Amino acid sequence: MPKQSISICWFRRDLRLHDNAALYHALKGEHPVLPLFIFDRSILDLLEDKADKRVEFIHHAITTMQQQLQQTGSSMDVHYGFPAEVFQQLLQQYDVKQVFTNQDYEPYAQQRDEAIRQLLNNAGAAFHTYKDQVIFEKDEVVKDDGKPYTVFTPYSKRWKAKLNDFYLKSYPTEHYFSNFFKQSSTPVPSLEQMGFKATGTAFPSTEVKDELIKKYKEQRDIPSIKGTSRLSVHLRFGTISIRELARHTKDLNESFLNELIWRDFYHMILWNFPQVGQGKAFKKEYDFIEWRHNEKDFEAWCKGQTGYPIVDAGMRELNATGFMHNRVRMIVASFLCKHLLIDWRWGEAYFAKKLLDFDLAANNGGWQWAAGSGCDAAPYFRIFNPYLQTQKFDPQLKYIRQWVPEFEGFNYVKPIVEHEYARKRCLEVYSKALKKNLVENKKVSSP
Repeated sequence: MPKQSISICWFRRDLRLHDNAALYHALKGEHPVLPLFIFDRSILDLLEDKADKRVEFIHHAITTMQQQLQQTGSSMDVHYGFPAEVFQQLLQQYDVKQVFTNQDYEPYAQQRDEAIRQLLNNAGAAFHTYKDQVIFEKDEVVKDDGKPYTVFTPYSKRWKAKLNDFYLKSYPTEHYFSNFFKQSSTPVPSLEQMGFKATGTAFPSTEVKDELIKKYKEQRDIPSIKGTSRLSVHLRFGTISIRELARHTKDLNESFLNELIWRDFYHMILWNFPQVGQGKAFKKEYDFIEWRHNEKDFEAWCKGQTGYPIVDAGMRELNATGFMHNRVRMIVASFLCKHLLIDWRWGEAYFAKKLLDFDLAANNGGWQWAAGSGCDAAPYFRIFNPYLQTQKFDPQLKYIRQWVPEFEGFNYVKPIVEHEYARKRCLEVYSKALKKNLVENKKVSSP
């Protein structure tokens, strides 16, 4: 029998049927569309924690999509395996004409997609990618000379000047749901079948709270109150549309809009300077820093046992919930890099393991900002004083008391390092590294 001709819509960081660029283009095509999701073992096999909340979040999102698809008489093909093997299987099963998917800018994703593109092309199938997780991508917002921005403020000004209703328009996927490939429901592999287990985590809502957004600028830096949207995990996995969110909030609060622009900025940086996603400092001179690589101090930081209450509160919140308030993220990152002189890559990797909303572009951008090595980073001599940060952002110690209840008692650990000593040491080590870079550059440029 001849094989069924189909198109495939491959979901990755866009776990919704509504306002989805790739899905829209797939459904408007001439062939019925088979929805596909792959629990990618190339990623999952690297996860140490088998109670990883992110896998649980994805599983929940896929299960929800499957229920929605069943109402259309369709079903998502959900696989646990390696993408190339899954596509080889699908090519044997169907006459695959085209595959539609949304762009992913991370280095692994680029390699994976190129391999799949070649596999499909060899089989006579086309591979199409679309912009979906950002408003502007790659080289859509550039300087007058066509080069990418490396400083946020001028980038954000150009971003806002370019923005119009066209870029925020939703894709009306619902109009074409009749074009899904009709098949009986197929089961979604359970977490247990994939070697994971449920935690019962209550994930943040997708609700956009207008009153919170309006007060965002005044409340966003106070970790003891719910002053941030908690939508980052939904943006990370595409369970909400960035277009709809930007359209809904752009006139409510410019500070909140700026946070969405930061997302675009860091994805643009990752695309144009892929080395930052491969362990390299954006500013090469910072690779001359002689980090301490002290595993004992690093473990104390990871566990929230540094003797600095605001730092310990942040790390304990992260370990317990998979979330950390953004202001506190800056404090704990600065503390690791500058007070403890531990390589920012160690902190970046720990956050990558623990953050529910982990996103390579934003995580790398934030860590390199804290270390001083990134684009548009805080200067190396800017060293957060944890005590002053506490006075400013948790003056009544509500946040600290929630996560470090013993901090006023005799059983609380002593500070791992004295602030003024750490500050002086940091300035010396950073200064030495930058001077060494100048010497090395002179050697290279000398005839």
